[in-house]
Amino acid sequence: MDGLISGHTRTYDDFKKQLSSQVKPLFEEIRNYCFSLGDNVIEDVRMHRIVFCKSMTFRHFADVEPQRESVIAKIRRDRKEPVREVEVRPEQNLDDLKNLLAEAYSNIR
Repeated sequence: MDGLISGHTRTYDDFKKQLSSQVKPLFEEIRNYCFSLGDNVIEDVRMHRIVFCKSMTFRHFADVEPQRESVIAKIRRDRKEPVREVEVRPEQNLDDLKNLLAEAYSNIR
């Protein structure tokens, strides 16, 4: 985890500046949902994406990257399963993505 291990101090506020006004509300909703999954969710801010981990064990369940007009979420339920990539746009309903995130959070070990 770049930001946490190397001591890099990139914050979400720094990251948010690179988001387009079209994608920012969508990204915020996904971010807030990830944090709502549990008190042990940790955010690792990278250069072009944010990784959400379950506790300090660095078991990431979501890797979320903004695009110009969408957000790509790479969801990992288990280390033995392939990563599932989902692209969402601002006009889309997020229920399916939220279900996948909740399932991944619950299952990741």
